[in-house]
Amino acid sequence: MKLHGTMGIKDNTLYIGGVSTKELAKKYNTPLYVFDEELIRGNCREYKEFFKVKENKNKIAYAGKAFLTKYMCQLINEEGVYLDVVSGGELYTAHKANFPMERILFHGNNKTLDEIEMGVNLGVGIFVVDNFYELDILEKLCCEKNKVQNIYFRVTPGIDAHTHKYIKTGQIDSKFGFALTNGDFYMAVEKLKDYKNVNLMGIHAHIGSQIFEVSPYEEEVDIMLNLVKKLKEDYNVEIKEVDFGGGIGVYYTENDRPKSIKEFCEKIIEKCDEKCQELNIKVPTLILEPGRSLVANAGSTLYSIGSIKEIKDVRTYVSVDGGMTDNIRPSLYQAGYECAIVDKMNNEEGSHKVTIAGKCCESGDILISNTNIFDIESGDILITTSTGAYGYSMASNYNKIPKNPVVFVNNGEDKLICKRQSYEDLLSLEL
Repeated sequence: MKLHGTMGIKDNTLYIGGVSTKELAKKYNTPLYVFDEELIRGNCREYKEFFKVKENKNKIAYAGKAFLTKYMCQLINEEGVYLDVVSGGELYTAHKANFPMERILFHGNNKTLDEIEMGVNLGVGIFVVDNFYELDILEKLCCEKNKVQNIYFRVTPGIDAHTHKYIKTGQIDSKFGFALTNGDFYMAVEKLKDYKNVNLMGIHAHIGSQIFEVSPYEEEVDIMLNLVKKLKEDYNVEIKEVDFGGGIGVYYTENDRPKSIKEFCEKIIEKCDEKCQELNIKVPTLILEPGRSLVANAGSTLYSIGSIKEIKDVRTYVSVDGGMTDNIRPSLYQAGYECAIVDKMNNEEGSHKVTIAGKCCESGDILISNTNIFDIESGDILITTSTGAYGYSMASNYNKIPKNPVVFVNNGEDKLICKRQSYEDLLSLEL
C-alpha cells in the first residue's frame, strides 16, 4: 500500500498527521473517515504556486462536490481558494461556514428556481450558466431584483477524454453545457443582446474526471482560446476569464500513473501563453477547478474486520463494518483501492489473496477484489486509502446504515468535524 502525505509507520502501526490510526479507531469507532489536513493545505498551495495565482491573478476553485463540510469551506477560505458548488445544499453549507459569496462559482445543469434565487440573494460571484432555461430565469429574476449577475457560459467543447464513460463530460453527447458544434453556444451569445441583467464574464468547460494525460487539456485550451478570439471579432464580446474545469487524475492503485500538480499547471499555462501569442490576444484570467486532486489522497477510511469466509479453491471474503454506503465508487465505477491492516504494516508473512466485502445486503457490495494482505484476522482494523473524494459526499443510508463521522488530523492532534449519525438522526425526518 502506498503511503500518502504525512503517513508514516511507527512500531509497525500506521500514523497519519502524527496520530495513530489504531488509536483513532478506538476513540471514534469504525467505520471512520480520516483526513490529512497538511496534505490538503499543501495541495492548495501547490496549485496556487504553479498556476501562477499571485503573478497572473489566476484562480483555483475547489470543486466542493468531492468533499464538502463547513470545516472544509473554512480551510479553503484560509488558503485563498475559490469554491465551486453545484446545489443549494452545497451553497448553504458555504453560507453557514461564512465562506465569501463573491468567491463562489455556482454550477449545475438543472438549478431549481429556489436554488437560483438563493444564489442571487446571497450574492454568488459567478453563475456558470448551463442552458437556455437557466439563462432566461436568471435574467428575469435579476431584472425583478434590480441586480446584475456575472456569469460564465458552460461550453461543451467536443473533447472525448479517455476516462470512464460515466465521468467524461466534454463530448457533444452530454447533459452539460452549450454545444459548439450545433450552434447552441452562439445562440446563447446572441440572446445576450437583449438581456441587461446578466454580464458574460467568461466561458467554462469541463472535459471529464480522473484524466492522466495533459494533452486533452491542451486541446481544451486551443478550443477555448479560439472561442475567445471569435467572440471578440464576430460578436464584439470580450471574455475576461476562461475556466478549464477540473478532472486531474490521482493515484488509487499501482496501475495509476498520475502526473504532478506542477506538471499539469505548468503545461496548461505554457499552452495558454503560446496560444494567446499565436492569436494575438490578451491572456485572460485562467481558472482551474480541482476537486479529487485536492482531497482524494488526503482521505482514508478505517474499518473493523468481522467475518472471514473462505470458500475453498474459490475465494476468501473478508467482511468489514462499512461498504458501499460509505464508498459507492467500486460498485459504481469499478474503482480500485489499496488497503492494509493498520497495526501490521511491516508484516511480510502469511500473505492471503482476499476480497474485501462490505456489509450491505448486495452481492455487488465489494470494496476491493483479489488483493494480497498479510496476517489478517477478525477484529483487525483495515484501512483503505485515497477515499477523500466522493466517499463522504456520496455516502448513503442504504439498509438504514448511519453515515460515518469525519476526523481531520494534523500535527499530532485529531479534530472531529462531523459526528457519526445516530439511529435517532436516521429517523429524525420521519413522521
